[in-house]
Amino acid sequence: MNTYKQFLKYTCQALLISLCFFQLPANAQSSGPIAGKEYIKLNPAQPTDSGQKIELLEFFWYGCPHCEHLQAPLNVWLKKLPPDVVLKHTPAVFDDSWLPLTRAYYTIETMGLVDKLHGEFFNAIHKQNQRLKDAATIIDWAASKGVDRKTFSDTYNSFGINGRTQRSVELTRKFDVTGTPSIAIDGKYLTAPSMTLRADRSVDYDRFFKVIDALIIEARKTKSPTKAGK
Repeated sequence: MNTYKQFLKYTCQALLISLCFFQLPANAQSSGPIAGKEYIKLNPAQPTDSGQKIELLEFFWYGCPHCEHLQAPLNVWLKKLPPDVVLKHTPAVFDDSWLPLTRAYYTIETMGLVDKLHGEFFNAIHKQNQRLKDAATIIDWAASKGVDRKTFSDTYNSFGINGRTQRSVELTRKFDVTGTPSIAIDGKYLTAPSMTLRADRSVDYDRFFKVIDALIIEARKTKSPTKAGK
């Protein structure tokens, strides 16, 4: 009798342990992003400019070290971006001191130099400790990279760049951006690496991109079924 009871005891314990191991992965896989903790829902939702494509806005500032840290994992993730999703770099503006580098981004975008100089701006500021804080130093730096000085200067100081810079000020406010980097998903959700921290306060980038992936799926549900995914 004692042997039989011991057999039942150990059998039940083994069954419970096996059930726990079976259930944990399922629970982990089904855990979606947590509203209010890992993302916020924008209220009101904001319009987008990308038609049927799901629009991601990456709010950043070249002077932000956290934005520089995001670039490598972001570039890896972008290689798997679905065809119905588009990401747009969007300089955030919290202070007038952010305006020169905001103008700098829109200048290289207008000139078709994002692929060449976007990463170089981050490198210059955060790895080479260059102080690109005003028009003169930014224009000098661009010229040192082989960009025509006059063309860059004229573009930087143009009416068009004025308008786009002011638009960044408005978008930062309308999207309720409180820090950089942040990513808005289709005008409906906002998340940030600072919202997916590990216990040691380091950023869990794997979780961060899983949150974005899940929010893309949610955003896709509101798109036309005949065009979404194309």
